Amino acid sequence: MPEYGYFLSCEEFGPADLVEQARMAEQAGFRSLWISDHYHPWNDAQGQSPFVWSVIGALSEAVSLPIETAVTCPTVRMHPAVVAQAAATSAVLTNGRFRLGVGSGEALNEHVLGHVWPPAHIRLEMLEESIQVMRRLFTGEEVNHHGTHYTVENARLYTVPDEPVPIDISGFGPAATALASRVGDGYITMMPEAPMVEQYRKGGGAGKPVSGGTKVCYGTDRDECVRTVRRLWFNQFLPGEMGQILPSPSHFEQLEPLVTEDMVTEKSVCGDDVDEHVAALSAFADAGFDRVYVNQIGPDQRGFFDFYRTKVLPQLQQG
Repeated sequence: MPEYGYFLSCEEFGPADLVEQARMAEQAGFRSLWISDHYHPWNDAQGQSPFVWSVIGALSEAVSLPIETAVTCPTVRMHPAVVAQAAATSAVLTNGRFRLGVGSGEALNEHVLGHVWPPAHIRLEMLEESIQVMRRLFTGEEVNHHGTHYTVENARLYTVPDEPVPIDISGFGPAATALASRVGDGYITMMPEAPMVEQYRKGGGAGKPVSGGTKVCYGTDRDECVRTVRRLWFNQFLPGEMGQILPSPSHFEQLEPLVTEDMVTEKSVCGDDVDEHVAALSAFADAGFDRVYVNQIGPDQRGFFDFYRTKVLPQLQQG
């Protein structure tokens, strides 16, 4: 049986709200936390984007739940040596309850320093090299590295956890999933697709955790929930590689008319039908996931946590 966690959205909420949501998640019976790592929100309606590492510091004092970034891109906007220091400190603050989720990133967040945004296969090369650098730094030993994409000279982390920070790799296609199988400590993907889980485990990920996440919008007015999802998260219904290559929130907003309320109704969980919420999370369990994270879209956070505490989580057997 999977473990169920809550997915904190840095795109939609400021630091104080995120900390309060984490407290409510723990009280509701969620077992762990994901938190997004963004420089920009996907659109201006979402309206937030706090620095994730500062928020993790606050979370470490507010709750006792394990925390993972979902996901950090340690390649362009932040050098892997800097990400390694942030992750190591987070692991120390949480007494080893921190995992670093990494991925190849989106131009929306990573191009802000003016660097060229590489094609997907180069981004995966950069991600693999960055993981090599970070793992060496997690040992606490001095690191010198002169690679294809990164240089590190005389770098040593003095504040490190007792055990190296686990690094889980996000993958939505065969190439990224293969990389996760080969070098990851775990696998992250956002759809309950059993073939991807099977590829990961057969490729070298057997015995390592597979984590997935989904977004819902709880509320007593289903139509209003549909409108809320479309207004705040229409971007998740856009096809292809647009999510990886569009460089700013305004570019995503230009595509909002492509997403209809019917599309949202068909492809998302909206409202207060308990069975619908349970089925959405159970789909991940049926696909072989070990951890499942759910995010509530919109302002009714307290209603969501009461609903899941009393109606949804009791119907889900947790590992």
